[in-house]
Amino acid sequence: MRVVIVEDEAVIARRLERLVREILGDQLGRLDVCAQLDAAAELLAGAAVELVFLDLDLQGDDGFDLLRRAVAGAFHTVVVSAHTDRAIEAFELGVVDFVPKPFTVDRLRQAVDRARGLTAAAQALRYLAVRAADGIELIAIDRVHHIAAADDYAELHLDDGTTRLHDKSLATLEALLPAQFLRIHRSHVVDLRRASHLRAEAGSRYALVLADGTELPVGRTRVAALRARLI
Repeated sequence: MRVVIVEDEAVIARRLERLVREILGDQLGRLDVCAQLDAAAELLAGAAVELVFLDLDLQGDDGFDLLRRAVAGAFHTVVVSAHTDRAIEAFELGVVDFVPKPFTVDRLRQAVDRARGLTAAAQALRYLAVRAADGIELIAIDRVHHIAAADDYAELHLDDGTTRLHDKSLATLEALLPAQFLRIHRSHVVDLRRASHLRAEAGSRYALVLADGTELPVGRTRVAALRARLI
């Protein structure tokens, strides 16, 4: 398991690191410690992290800024903070647990066990985080109609007809999305709950017609898998 600790108080960071190593033992792969928000965001954007311990007050920066980005990641987050008044807000953003400071090894072990014991259904991605002019906008997965490739980015088509540009590629998002999403073309991933029917076109080509009338091309090698999912 790869773990990241985001904590700017050196004494607390060292204690967290020691206890996490003690709790996980041989199950711990790599452990990184970040004291600054920007450094943590850069690490989480490029590493295959499984569990994050996050403080909410990082040298004056608000850890919730990182948490809003974290909900779009494939890792779990445990908040470790004295700001217990923000626990409800943290849980609304999908954290695994909120551990108040000061903490004991038993309380920390409980949080780790909770993260390790989550079912696949509980791990399903609930939000996508996109950059907006005023920060990070959280898009609920249930609002995503389909997703189209846009060079190294992905264009989210939402149920209200608007679009958002996501800074992850279509291939990266495909690996994170819940089971109802299917890659039907090299440039399209669709929520199959929006599908109406598959239509044959000239030249052995196919299009997937969605409930709102949107038509998306279907790659020839993906027709059989799509048919099986539509039955």
